[in-house]
Amino acid sequence: MSYQVLARKWRPRNFHELIGQEHVSRALVNALDQGRLHHAYLFTGTRGVGKTTLARILAKCLNCEEGVSSRPCGVCGTCREIDEGRFVDLIEVDAASRTKVEDTRELLDNVQYAPTQGRYKVYLIDEVHMLSTHSFNALLKTLEEPPPHVKFLLATTDPQKLPVTILSRCLQFTLKNMPPVRVVEHLTDILGREEVSFEEDALWLLGKAADGSMRDAMSLTDQAIAFGHGQVRREDVAAMLGTLDHRHVLALLECLAELNAASLLAEVATLAEQGPDYGGVLDDMASVFHRLAIAQMVPSALDNGHGDRDALLALASRFTGEDVQLYYQIALQGRADMANAPDARTALEMTLLRMLAFRPQGVPRPAQTPLPMTGQPEGAAQAPAPQVSAPQAPAQQAPVQEAPVQQAPAASVAPAAVQSAAPVTEVQPPMADEPPPWATEDVPHDARDAGFRDLTQDEPQTSAATGSAPAAESAPAMSATGAQAPQPSEPVAAPAQAAAAPSSAMSRLSAAFGSAQPEPEPEPKPEPEPAEASAPEPAETAAPTSAELSAPAQPEPAAPVVSEPAMSEPVMPKPVEAAEPMPAAAPAPVEASAPAPSDAPSGDGRLNHAAWLELFPALGLGGITRNIGAHCLVEHDDGTHLKLRLDPAQSAMMADVHRERIHKALAGQGVVRELEINVGPLPEGLETPHSRRIRLLGERQLRAVEALRADPHIQSLEQQLGARLIEESVNSFEPDNF
Repeated sequence: MSYQVLARKWRPRNFHELIGQEHVSRALVNALDQGRLHHAYLFTGTRGVGKTTLARILAKCLNCEEGVSSRPCGVCGTCREIDEGRFVDLIEVDAASRTKVEDTRELLDNVQYAPTQGRYKVYLIDEVHMLSTHSFNALLKTLEEPPPHVKFLLATTDPQKLPVTILSRCLQFTLKNMPPVRVVEHLTDILGREEVSFEEDALWLLGKAADGSMRDAMSLTDQAIAFGHGQVRREDVAAMLGTLDHRHVLALLECLAELNAASLLAEVATLAEQGPDYGGVLDDMASVFHRLAIAQMVPSALDNGHGDRDALLALASRFTGEDVQLYYQIALQGRADMANAPDARTALEMTLLRMLAFRPQGVPRPAQTPLPMTGQPEGAAQAPAPQVSAPQAPAQQAPVQEAPVQQAPAASVAPAAVQSAAPVTEVQPPMADEPPPWATEDVPHDARDAGFRDLTQDEPQTSAATGSAPAAESAPAMSATGAQAPQPSEPVAAPAQAAAAPSSAMSRLSAAFGSAQPEPEPEPKPEPEPAEASAPEPAETAAPTSAELSAPAQPEPAAPVVSEPAMSEPVMPKPVEAAEPMPAAAPAPVEASAPAPSDAPSGDGRLNHAAWLELFPALGLGGITRNIGAHCLVEHDDGTHLKLRLDPAQSAMMADVHRERIHKALAGQGVVRELEINVGPLPEGLETPHSRRIRLLGERQLRAVEALRADPHIQSLEQQLGARLIEESVNSFEPDNF
């Protein structure tokens, strides 16, 4: 007996053996079982997906000797003759070779006659789209109202070429392409029955080369068996197909993940020895990048089209999502530019080098991307209740500080402020074991933004301390101050109203900061000499000097005396007059009065978030580095190690070069730390330098608009001439120092 090819030997004999066309077989099976048969069916789809097979199975179901059923017996004479292609009442017409109208008329002349042997006369017209226009016109009437014993089965690979009049007279079924997974499963079953040894990787190559056609896959399998001497091996199939080994593409991606240009060019040189199609290499790389993007976003949706699903999942974690999208676009553009390149290999190498060149600068190692890339929020920073109650001790001193806020400048008492903050710092627990600063700061929004401005609020505390120096150096002095809370409570309202009067933003921020003194974490204004901030002893020696200047005629430092200067207005201007000439003699207060701080952090040597907000403009950063720093918050600072948290929306451009620039800028301002920048969600309600700048710019613009609206000339123009102020055209001349 002669050899029969696999495509014909294993052709499905009934609907239940059909592979990958369940949507069509279900409709036909239900129609056969219910007796609701149409007189014309149209099967469309690419080559080798089962159009002719479906038509023959349907013809067998209609003419089986055991009756019309969706399960033909397959053993009767009619079923065997249809399988062998010699059934007289199944007329198969090749429309590609019989396109003339005369051929169609000859065919239709026999429609009126009853079937010779079977129950129905079935006309199977393959490639029906090849018929001429006149042939279609001749077929219309018979196709619309055929005799009851006639069924038309039409098959085509190009239904767009069929006239609408033909389509409207048929039930159309579109057959699907065969995915590689389905092809591999079917080939595994066939080769197991044929007792042919094979490698699964070889079947994946065949399934990919079949391009959706099961018949092509079976034909290629026949060829592979003959090429491999009865076996189907990966090396033999790759050599037979002449296609690029998929492992070379994965090797190129490994080099890209390692950012190794030398290995990348060496792999291209190895690839060139096989004389590949370089355009096909870029096509394969683009396809792999597409699958990597799927693996990063929805790992469960990644197919196993090449049998490399596990390898791609491992490789996807070594690329960022932005890199995959960038590489995909570069691969497509390189494929389009290949026709203009000197040669194909040069185009491939330049495309691969372009992928490395367009990565963000300063990324020395591959990124580790968790899969899937969904925006899972991390756990929020803990904010224990004991820490919220801890700032109550500084809050009790707020009435004493608020009274002279509007009169005494910050420059006069910068050294003394460190002294007053030192005892409060000792009361607080160690900062190293606490959550991030923003989780424990229970202060108003404006006070958080004040940053180093708390130095101006410590001045009244200094003047009060000068009047009662022996009592202010110990913790019992704080309890004594709390015992006289009713007396300083009266001047609290007057400074609060006076603090709202100044029009400058500096005064309003200082007033807001003084009205609710935060815990010692918001450090004072930076000092150029860290010795003053680190040691409280020199600050204590500076306190008598401030006392001599501010209250030279005050008596013994008793507790009642502290409240009287806070109540009386004539006593307060004296520190102002004595403090104004101080900047000329003491360099530290002069620098503290500058609008942009340039000193180190507060007295305990740590940098909190409020200090970071005020220090950031003085860092002098620019470009992408400034944008990254402007979206950071201080997460932790223990004096030697500083952790910043970066907004995830800005993480794409984060690189070591930007971290080094921020580290160098902080060191230039006296903040010498080991810097670490982590990406994570930012707490709600806490400003970054960027959001703070946006807010302050808006407030500055609002002040400018309000000033113009309050101008009598503007009001006169609006009232008399009906003028209208265009707020968008207003520009503020206030300095942009934030």
